[in-house]
Amino acid sequence: MNGYFSFEKLKSILTYVENDPLIFSTSLFMILFAGVLLIYNLLHKNKNLRILFLIFFSLYFYYKSAGYYFGIIILSAFANYYIGKFIAATENFSIKRIWLWGGIALNVGLLSYFKYTNFLIQIYNDISNGTIEPLAIFLPIGISFYTFKSLSYIFDVYLDLMPTAKSLRDFSLYVFFFPNILAGPIDRAADFIPQIDNEPVISNEDLGRAVFLISLGLIKKVVIADYISLNFVDRIFDYPLRYTGMENLLALYGYTLQVYCDFSGYSDMAIGIALFMGFKLMDNFNSPFKATSVAEFWRRWHISLSKWLLDYLFKPMQFSLRQMQIFGNMISLTTTFLICGIWHGAGWNFIYWGLLHGIYMSVGILLQKPKTYIYKKLKIYNTPFLKFFQVLITFHLVVFSFLVFRTPDTQIIKDVMSQIYEFLHPEVFFQFVEEMPVVFALFVIGYLFHFLPTVVEKTTLKMVTWLPWIGKAVLLAAVIWIAAQFKSADIQPFIYFQF
Repeated sequence: MNGYFSFEKLKSILTYVENDPLIFSTSLFMILFAGVLLIYNLLHKNKNLRILFLIFFSLYFYYKSAGYYFGIIILSAFANYYIGKFIAATENFSIKRIWLWGGIALNVGLLSYFKYTNFLIQIYNDISNGTIEPLAIFLPIGISFYTFKSLSYIFDVYLDLMPTAKSLRDFSLYVFFFPNILAGPIDRAADFIPQIDNEPVISNEDLGRAVFLISLGLIKKVVIADYISLNFVDRIFDYPLRYTGMENLLALYGYTLQVYCDFSGYSDMAIGIALFMGFKLMDNFNSPFKATSVAEFWRRWHISLSKWLLDYLFKPMQFSLRQMQIFGNMISLTTTFLICGIWHGAGWNFIYWGLLHGIYMSVGILLQKPKTYIYKKLKIYNTPFLKFFQVLITFHLVVFSFLVFRTPDTQIIKDVMSQIYEFLHPEVFFQFVEEMPVVFALFVIGYLFHFLPTVVEKTTLKMVTWLPWIGKAVLLAAVIWIAAQFKSADIQPFIYFQF
């Protein structure tokens, strides 16, 4: 057969193709998702079939990204479900604790093997001049996200914050659920599992929010993040010494915008797609660059991970170090963000990045009282004037941290900083605007919309919700058409897929 329905195309749709994951912004996913929605709604009266169909499609979706490693996620779900049952089945605290530590060892061990084995071998070779060859280990996509979901379930069952899932089927759907399996949000079982029993009735508000979020996510990912990455940011970071300090500085701002649009765009689409099927996932971003401190930044950036680290890592550590008071908090914060950096990837840049945020937060705690005293003396405490400079400083601390996050090569960090410091050449900015008008326009649009008052977003959402269904369909089609005009020939996977 030739044309659109050839056997080869059907085979490529049904089988795993390396480096070609089934991502939300591809036309293949949109076509498949339309079919999934149709079948899902036809089955809405039959709960068992509806859930099994969703599990089946979620496994297919994951298989398209991870190949035969999808067997690991099945084994992980099976093991964690029964560990949760064993924890809940006994009143003996010692036995509960044994099962808890068994679950932690299983999940952390699995994550460590796939993610950090070769990194540890590299460290050993560097220290001892060793010659151990790295192992041929494939990192299963999304393993950090579904491992943290499973761990939060075990912790919550152990702490009696939730009952165990009623069935392996329900727990499997929580772990496999395709909208957030690859890059979050890392939702909690206590919020997700009770929704499984509900009939997928979608209100007009949910429908409007779904269309709004998917449209917004497509624009962020395809129009802004991918375009500025391919046409400007990557070129500068590949050879920073070939460009002036102004271009390096703009690339830093560009990468910061790219990471935000890429990841928040994914989260927006994941939440919107889940809403189409009657599931509500937790929000993951809340205009993070509006933060007036690094602590507030983390309450607005990757909210589901921040909350996970806060609940299961920082608070227990803070409690155990409470006698050390402020220094206990600083140690807990630095350790938490160090682990946050390690979670992000097996590389020194991620460790430095996490450590940097830990230091930011610790210094923030140390200076909190003196700063408040000075602001009150100067009569600028809680004023818009002070807030403006707090946002400006916080933003640039975050921008610098993303330079560390971006590259594993410390020489590139030095090159970028030296170009900015020694060869800034501000006049190059006007050449940049003249020669790259589309990139510049996307910079302005990206940052302008980010810093607009929240009321603008809420009003836009109300307008989308107010549209009749045909209007929503036209809007979504128009956004898909615009995204297609900006789309590159090569697939640009989401940045957070590597974590």
